[in-house]
Amino acid sequence: MPNTGKNDEEYQLIIVGGGPAGIVAGIYAARKMLKALLVSRDIGGQVLLSSEIENWLGYASIRGMDLVSEFEKHLRQNDIEVCVGESVEKIEKEDGNFRVVTASGKSPLAEAVIVATGARPRTLNVPGEREFAGKGVSYCATCDGPLFRGRTVAVVGGGNSGLTAVNDFLQIAERVYLIELLETLQADPVLIERISDSEKLEILVHHEVEAISGSKDSVEGLAIKNLASGQTRTLRLDGVFVEIGTIPNSDLVKGLLEINRHGEIVTDSHGRTNVPGIFAAGDVIAVPHRQIVIAAGQGANAALCAYDYLLQQ
Repeated sequence: MPNTGKNDEEYQLIIVGGGPAGIVAGIYAARKMLKALLVSRDIGGQVLLSSEIENWLGYASIRGMDLVSEFEKHLRQNDIEVCVGESVEKIEKEDGNFRVVTASGKSPLAEAVIVATGARPRTLNVPGEREFAGKGVSYCATCDGPLFRGRTVAVVGGGNSGLTAVNDFLQIAERVYLIELLETLQADPVLIERISDSEKLEILVHHEVEAISGSKDSVEGLAIKNLASGQTRTLRLDGVFVEIGTIPNSDLVKGLLEINRHGEIVTDSHGRTNVPGIFAAGDVIAVPHRQIVIAAGQGANAALCAYDYLLQQ
């Protein structure tokens, strides 16, 4: 199967994005014998950021990169063109069809499109963060938290997701630091009350993360600054969980599709957007929880509903 995505080629369906939603959509499109193309910058998406995954069916524990390898192997066993290394810049309507324009100048045409571009973690942009991603720096406490049983961790972010992570860690970790940039926690009062009496927890509001340090393969320290006093301190720990939100990768459809105030694509239960013929799935859409299994199910749903749409054309 060629890894191309030919310029100006015409397809029944183009899937934009190679995370769990896009991969599963591709498999279902192939099973429905659609002439389909999957185009993406990479295969795996945010799964690549997970060091160990323990909540995917069939695996008690598997590394993120290994799970992605299995996903890709499964995808490429099907009759679907896959174009990796291409960034889609925009999607345009063209005479009832859709032109998908890539950064390299390719512009294949499709009768229907599934946008499965996912989201990217909102990062701290501090020294050491990129180097230790997947080596103690994580953006998914639900995915990686159980790996830090009996260890010391920091959760960065005092909103609902941050405090939910803290609550989970208080059940399994030896010690937990909660770091919030603002002067007060931003989470719901019920979440704040739930964690407030734990002797395992140290809450550090009005603190800024300055750097992450460690050995070659693991995190060992987190440098933080007290914004009130200006004093700096290094926490000795094993893991840093960044819970300051995600940014949906929806720029390519702004002005074309309905997007909510969070930058998420608005869909109905069929994965349909406000533009007939364009579907969306995965972390780029408005969903309450972001998990691999949820994105995969949405990808299957979008592909099946896109197939139904194509039958009616």
